Amino acid sequence: MDDFKEKLIHLLHYPNITWNKVFQILKKDPMLSTLYSLFPDSIDKDPIFPLNDFTPTPSVTLQSDIIHEQIRQYETNEINVISIFDKEYPSLLKEIYQPPWALFAKGDLSLLKKDPMLAVVGSRQATQYGKNAIRFIFPELIQKGVLIVSGLAKGIDTLAHEYAIKNGGNTIAVIAGGLYHIYPKENMSLAIEMMKTQLILSEYPPDTKPLKWHFPARNRIISGLAKGTLIIEAKRKSGSLITANYAVNEGREVFSLPGSIFNPYSVGANEIIQQGAKLVTSAEDILVEIRL
Repeated sequence: MDDFKEKLIHLLHYPNITWNKVFQILKKDPMLSTLYSLFPDSIDKDPIFPLNDFTPTPSVTLQSDIIHEQIRQYETNEINVISIFDKEYPSLLKEIYQPPWALFAKGDLSLLKKDPMLAVVGSRQATQYGKNAIRFIFPELIQKGVLIVSGLAKGIDTLAHEYAIKNGGNTIAVIAGGLYHIYPKENMSLAIEMMKTQLILSEYPPDTKPLKWHFPARNRIISGLAKGTLIIEAKRKSGSLITANYAVNEGREVFSLPGSIFNPYSVGANEIIQQGAKLVTSAEDILVEIRL
């Protein structure tokens, strides 16, 4: 690991650091040559770090033994860090608004080079209709080499990962929080399997506990990795629609499974079709838009 990358990773471990703070620091000091002169007392006085939204832990400095020890454990735990400046960083992800400064990854890194990728998201309360749709659509997608990206949440996300694997395909999970704090707990066994044979990504250091705002934030990465996003069941106000909106804003394809007008879990999916998403009834509806 070169000196610049090591400093960037250290910075990302600093308590309460934000995307904008990192950007401001890099703008002021592109090589991070003065990074280790930043201690909590000087940070608080620096206009780059307004005190009202940056509250460092007094015992943690940028050169803290705590941070150094966390980073030293990555190799032991087979965790890789890919910075936005590394050639391995996914090119599509670089195109999004506020791309992650780094991806903390565990699993098969070669999957980041797979093309095409399809983001699949939906309700945490998957109905039988949603499950049947995945069983029907996925085999052909997987056969044609489509990699499935989702968020390891309950419901549709879990099914998307499971059926990608079951059909002999590949899948990437983008999680909220760090790799040491898998959420929800009931997906721990799936996560462990994916860390061995697939890939799990986070923009947060591994020991970061998931916070409420991490979930909508990670949706931009889910859609950002993929050429298109498929919505399978979503309420009117749904995190899945946030993912779809990110995809729209980045000029990516958006697909949606139509549902019954009497099913509250299809209201959001139907509305996004009205707004211009492509109605999907088969794998071919997707493949014609995203295949090589």
